Amino acid sequence: MTTPAISPTIPRPVVDRRIRRQRVRQRLGRDEILRRALFVLMGVWLYLFLIYPLFRLLIRSLQNKEGAFVGLANYAAYFSSATTSASLRHSLNISILSMVITVSLAFLYAYGLTRMTLPAKRFFRIVAMLPIFVPSLVQALAFIYMFGNNGLFTRIFGLNIGLYGPVGIVMSEVFYAFPHALIILMTALALADARLYEAAESLGASGLRIFFTVTLPAIKYGLMSAAFVVFTLAITDFGAPKVVGGNYDVLATDIYNKVIGQQNFEMGATISTLLLIPAMIAFILDRLVQRRQVAQITAEVKPLAPKKYHPLVQGAVLTFCILIVIFILSIYGIVIVGAFTKYWPYDLSLTLKNFKTFYVAGAQHKSGALHVLWNSIQMATGTAIFGTAIVFISAYLIEKGRRLRWVRSVLYLLSIMPLSIPGMVLGLAYVFTFNDPSSPLNRLYGTMAILVISTIFHYYTVPFLTATTALKQLDPEFEAIGESLNVPFYRTFWRVTVPMTLPAIISIAMYFFLNAMVTLSAIVFLFVPGRELASLAVMLLDDAGESAQAMAMSLLILVTGLAARGFFYLLTRGVERRTQAWTQG
Repeated sequence: MTTPAISPTIPRPVVDRRIRRQRVRQRLGRDEILRRALFVLMGVWLYLFLIYPLFRLLIRSLQNKEGAFVGLANYAAYFSSATTSASLRHSLNISILSMVITVSLAFLYAYGLTRMTLPAKRFFRIVAMLPIFVPSLVQALAFIYMFGNNGLFTRIFGLNIGLYGPVGIVMSEVFYAFPHALIILMTALALADARLYEAAESLGASGLRIFFTVTLPAIKYGLMSAAFVVFTLAITDFGAPKVVGGNYDVLATDIYNKVIGQQNFEMGATISTLLLIPAMIAFILDRLVQRRQVAQITAEVKPLAPKKYHPLVQGAVLTFCILIVIFILSIYGIVIVGAFTKYWPYDLSLTLKNFKTFYVAGAQHKSGALHVLWNSIQMATGTAIFGTAIVFISAYLIEKGRRLRWVRSVLYLLSIMPLSIPGMVLGLAYVFTFNDPSSPLNRLYGTMAILVISTIFHYYTVPFLTATTALKQLDPEFEAIGESLNVPFYRTFWRVTVPMTLPAIISIAMYFFLNAMVTLSAIVFLFVPGRELASLAVMLLDDAGESAQAMAMSLLILVTGLAARGFFYLLTRGVERRTQAWTQG
């Protein structure tokens, strides 16, 4: 850089300012080049592991077994068969019914915890979250032990509910989706303005009228979001229908049967595309609903405190919550008992053999369940570390960037798209992409890396939106001040942004880890012998008739998830205290 010559007519301070401005322009130029390079890497990442695999899936659905283009012939063949096309109708029926039941139960439970003075609310909330820590097929296995043909409930009361089929699938989906709906509805019910209720009461409105004219309109967006989430979870779930579905096929099990059972990859791709449509419609409707939602809490809000209702109402809701808690605890009690039982329900003597040597996918694991569990822990840890870093840096580039608006808009759209992609669809798309010997990406197939990448993209959207929300809360002047002080943006990111958003970063890592421990649909096509994951081992053991060993593995998944949740909770509390002290300092 050439220093401007000092002229007698130009004061030295003016020359110094010019030099500083020139250095700032050079620094901004280097920063902009680095930003654009990171945008390119982010675009390549999304293309290689999201757009391109889905494109390969779509193309495969338009081909025959020889690879020739046949157009919509596969779709016509699918709908021409009454047996196979019925799975689409079954999936819609199961999802709608599960959605109605789950949202109704979760709403009443959430209402009691947020609007009533019930005792032991914290205990009720903790127990309600337990289904998050295990795969959906674990609840289905427990239902077999409880309500199956030789289940505990069936033997005691002599009543067979016909578990195998739509009844068992709906029960499992409701149990699995209950905490997801509960979180949304509790958030919606907790945000209320007491002045609206005081005004309604002063006008003489009855409690029932207040409920329909004040409460429901205030939480309608929360109700719709909960409904869309439950519908998506139910229609894309594979574990529960696989275990208790019997002959009642749904789209997810149809894909598995076509690919694994019949090696008909073209028809598997066709059904995957069909499964993608209702999931994407639900996603789009949910986004439209969220856009229409407006702030209902202002700076002058008066928080609504829980109140004591009529004793009969209070008692009825408390009884309902207690029954839900008892049911959840009894299901996991069955898991614990089944894990230590020799042969349920005929030989109830205790044993530890279920945790020792067993076969998974034809391979004997002499170290027992711990070997497969360690595979899951490694995969979940890799997903948490790399997923958190990739998601947070991507969100930072999109949210804090000031240039390339259209590029940031496209990348944002691609970043929220994985929420509408079922795990089975993503897993099969990865098979077509990475199991091709002619592709340079083939080296990833059968490795732990492909399991980590698929899991990251399966759960990509929620952590991305969490990071974006956390970054929106930071004053954009941090970046402006950094530029004015000639500080590189990555230094501002590391020294300011990361410390202030560390609690959100830990929450993202926890989300990735816990979901990676229980994922099944995204990795069911991608595992190879020796790299079986715990959730997948549960399914394979159940298929082999080793239900006791499947229960043992389920218990290990549950314990690992609870231990990880406790660790992240303690870590978050400590980080939040240090972050508050840092920002105040």
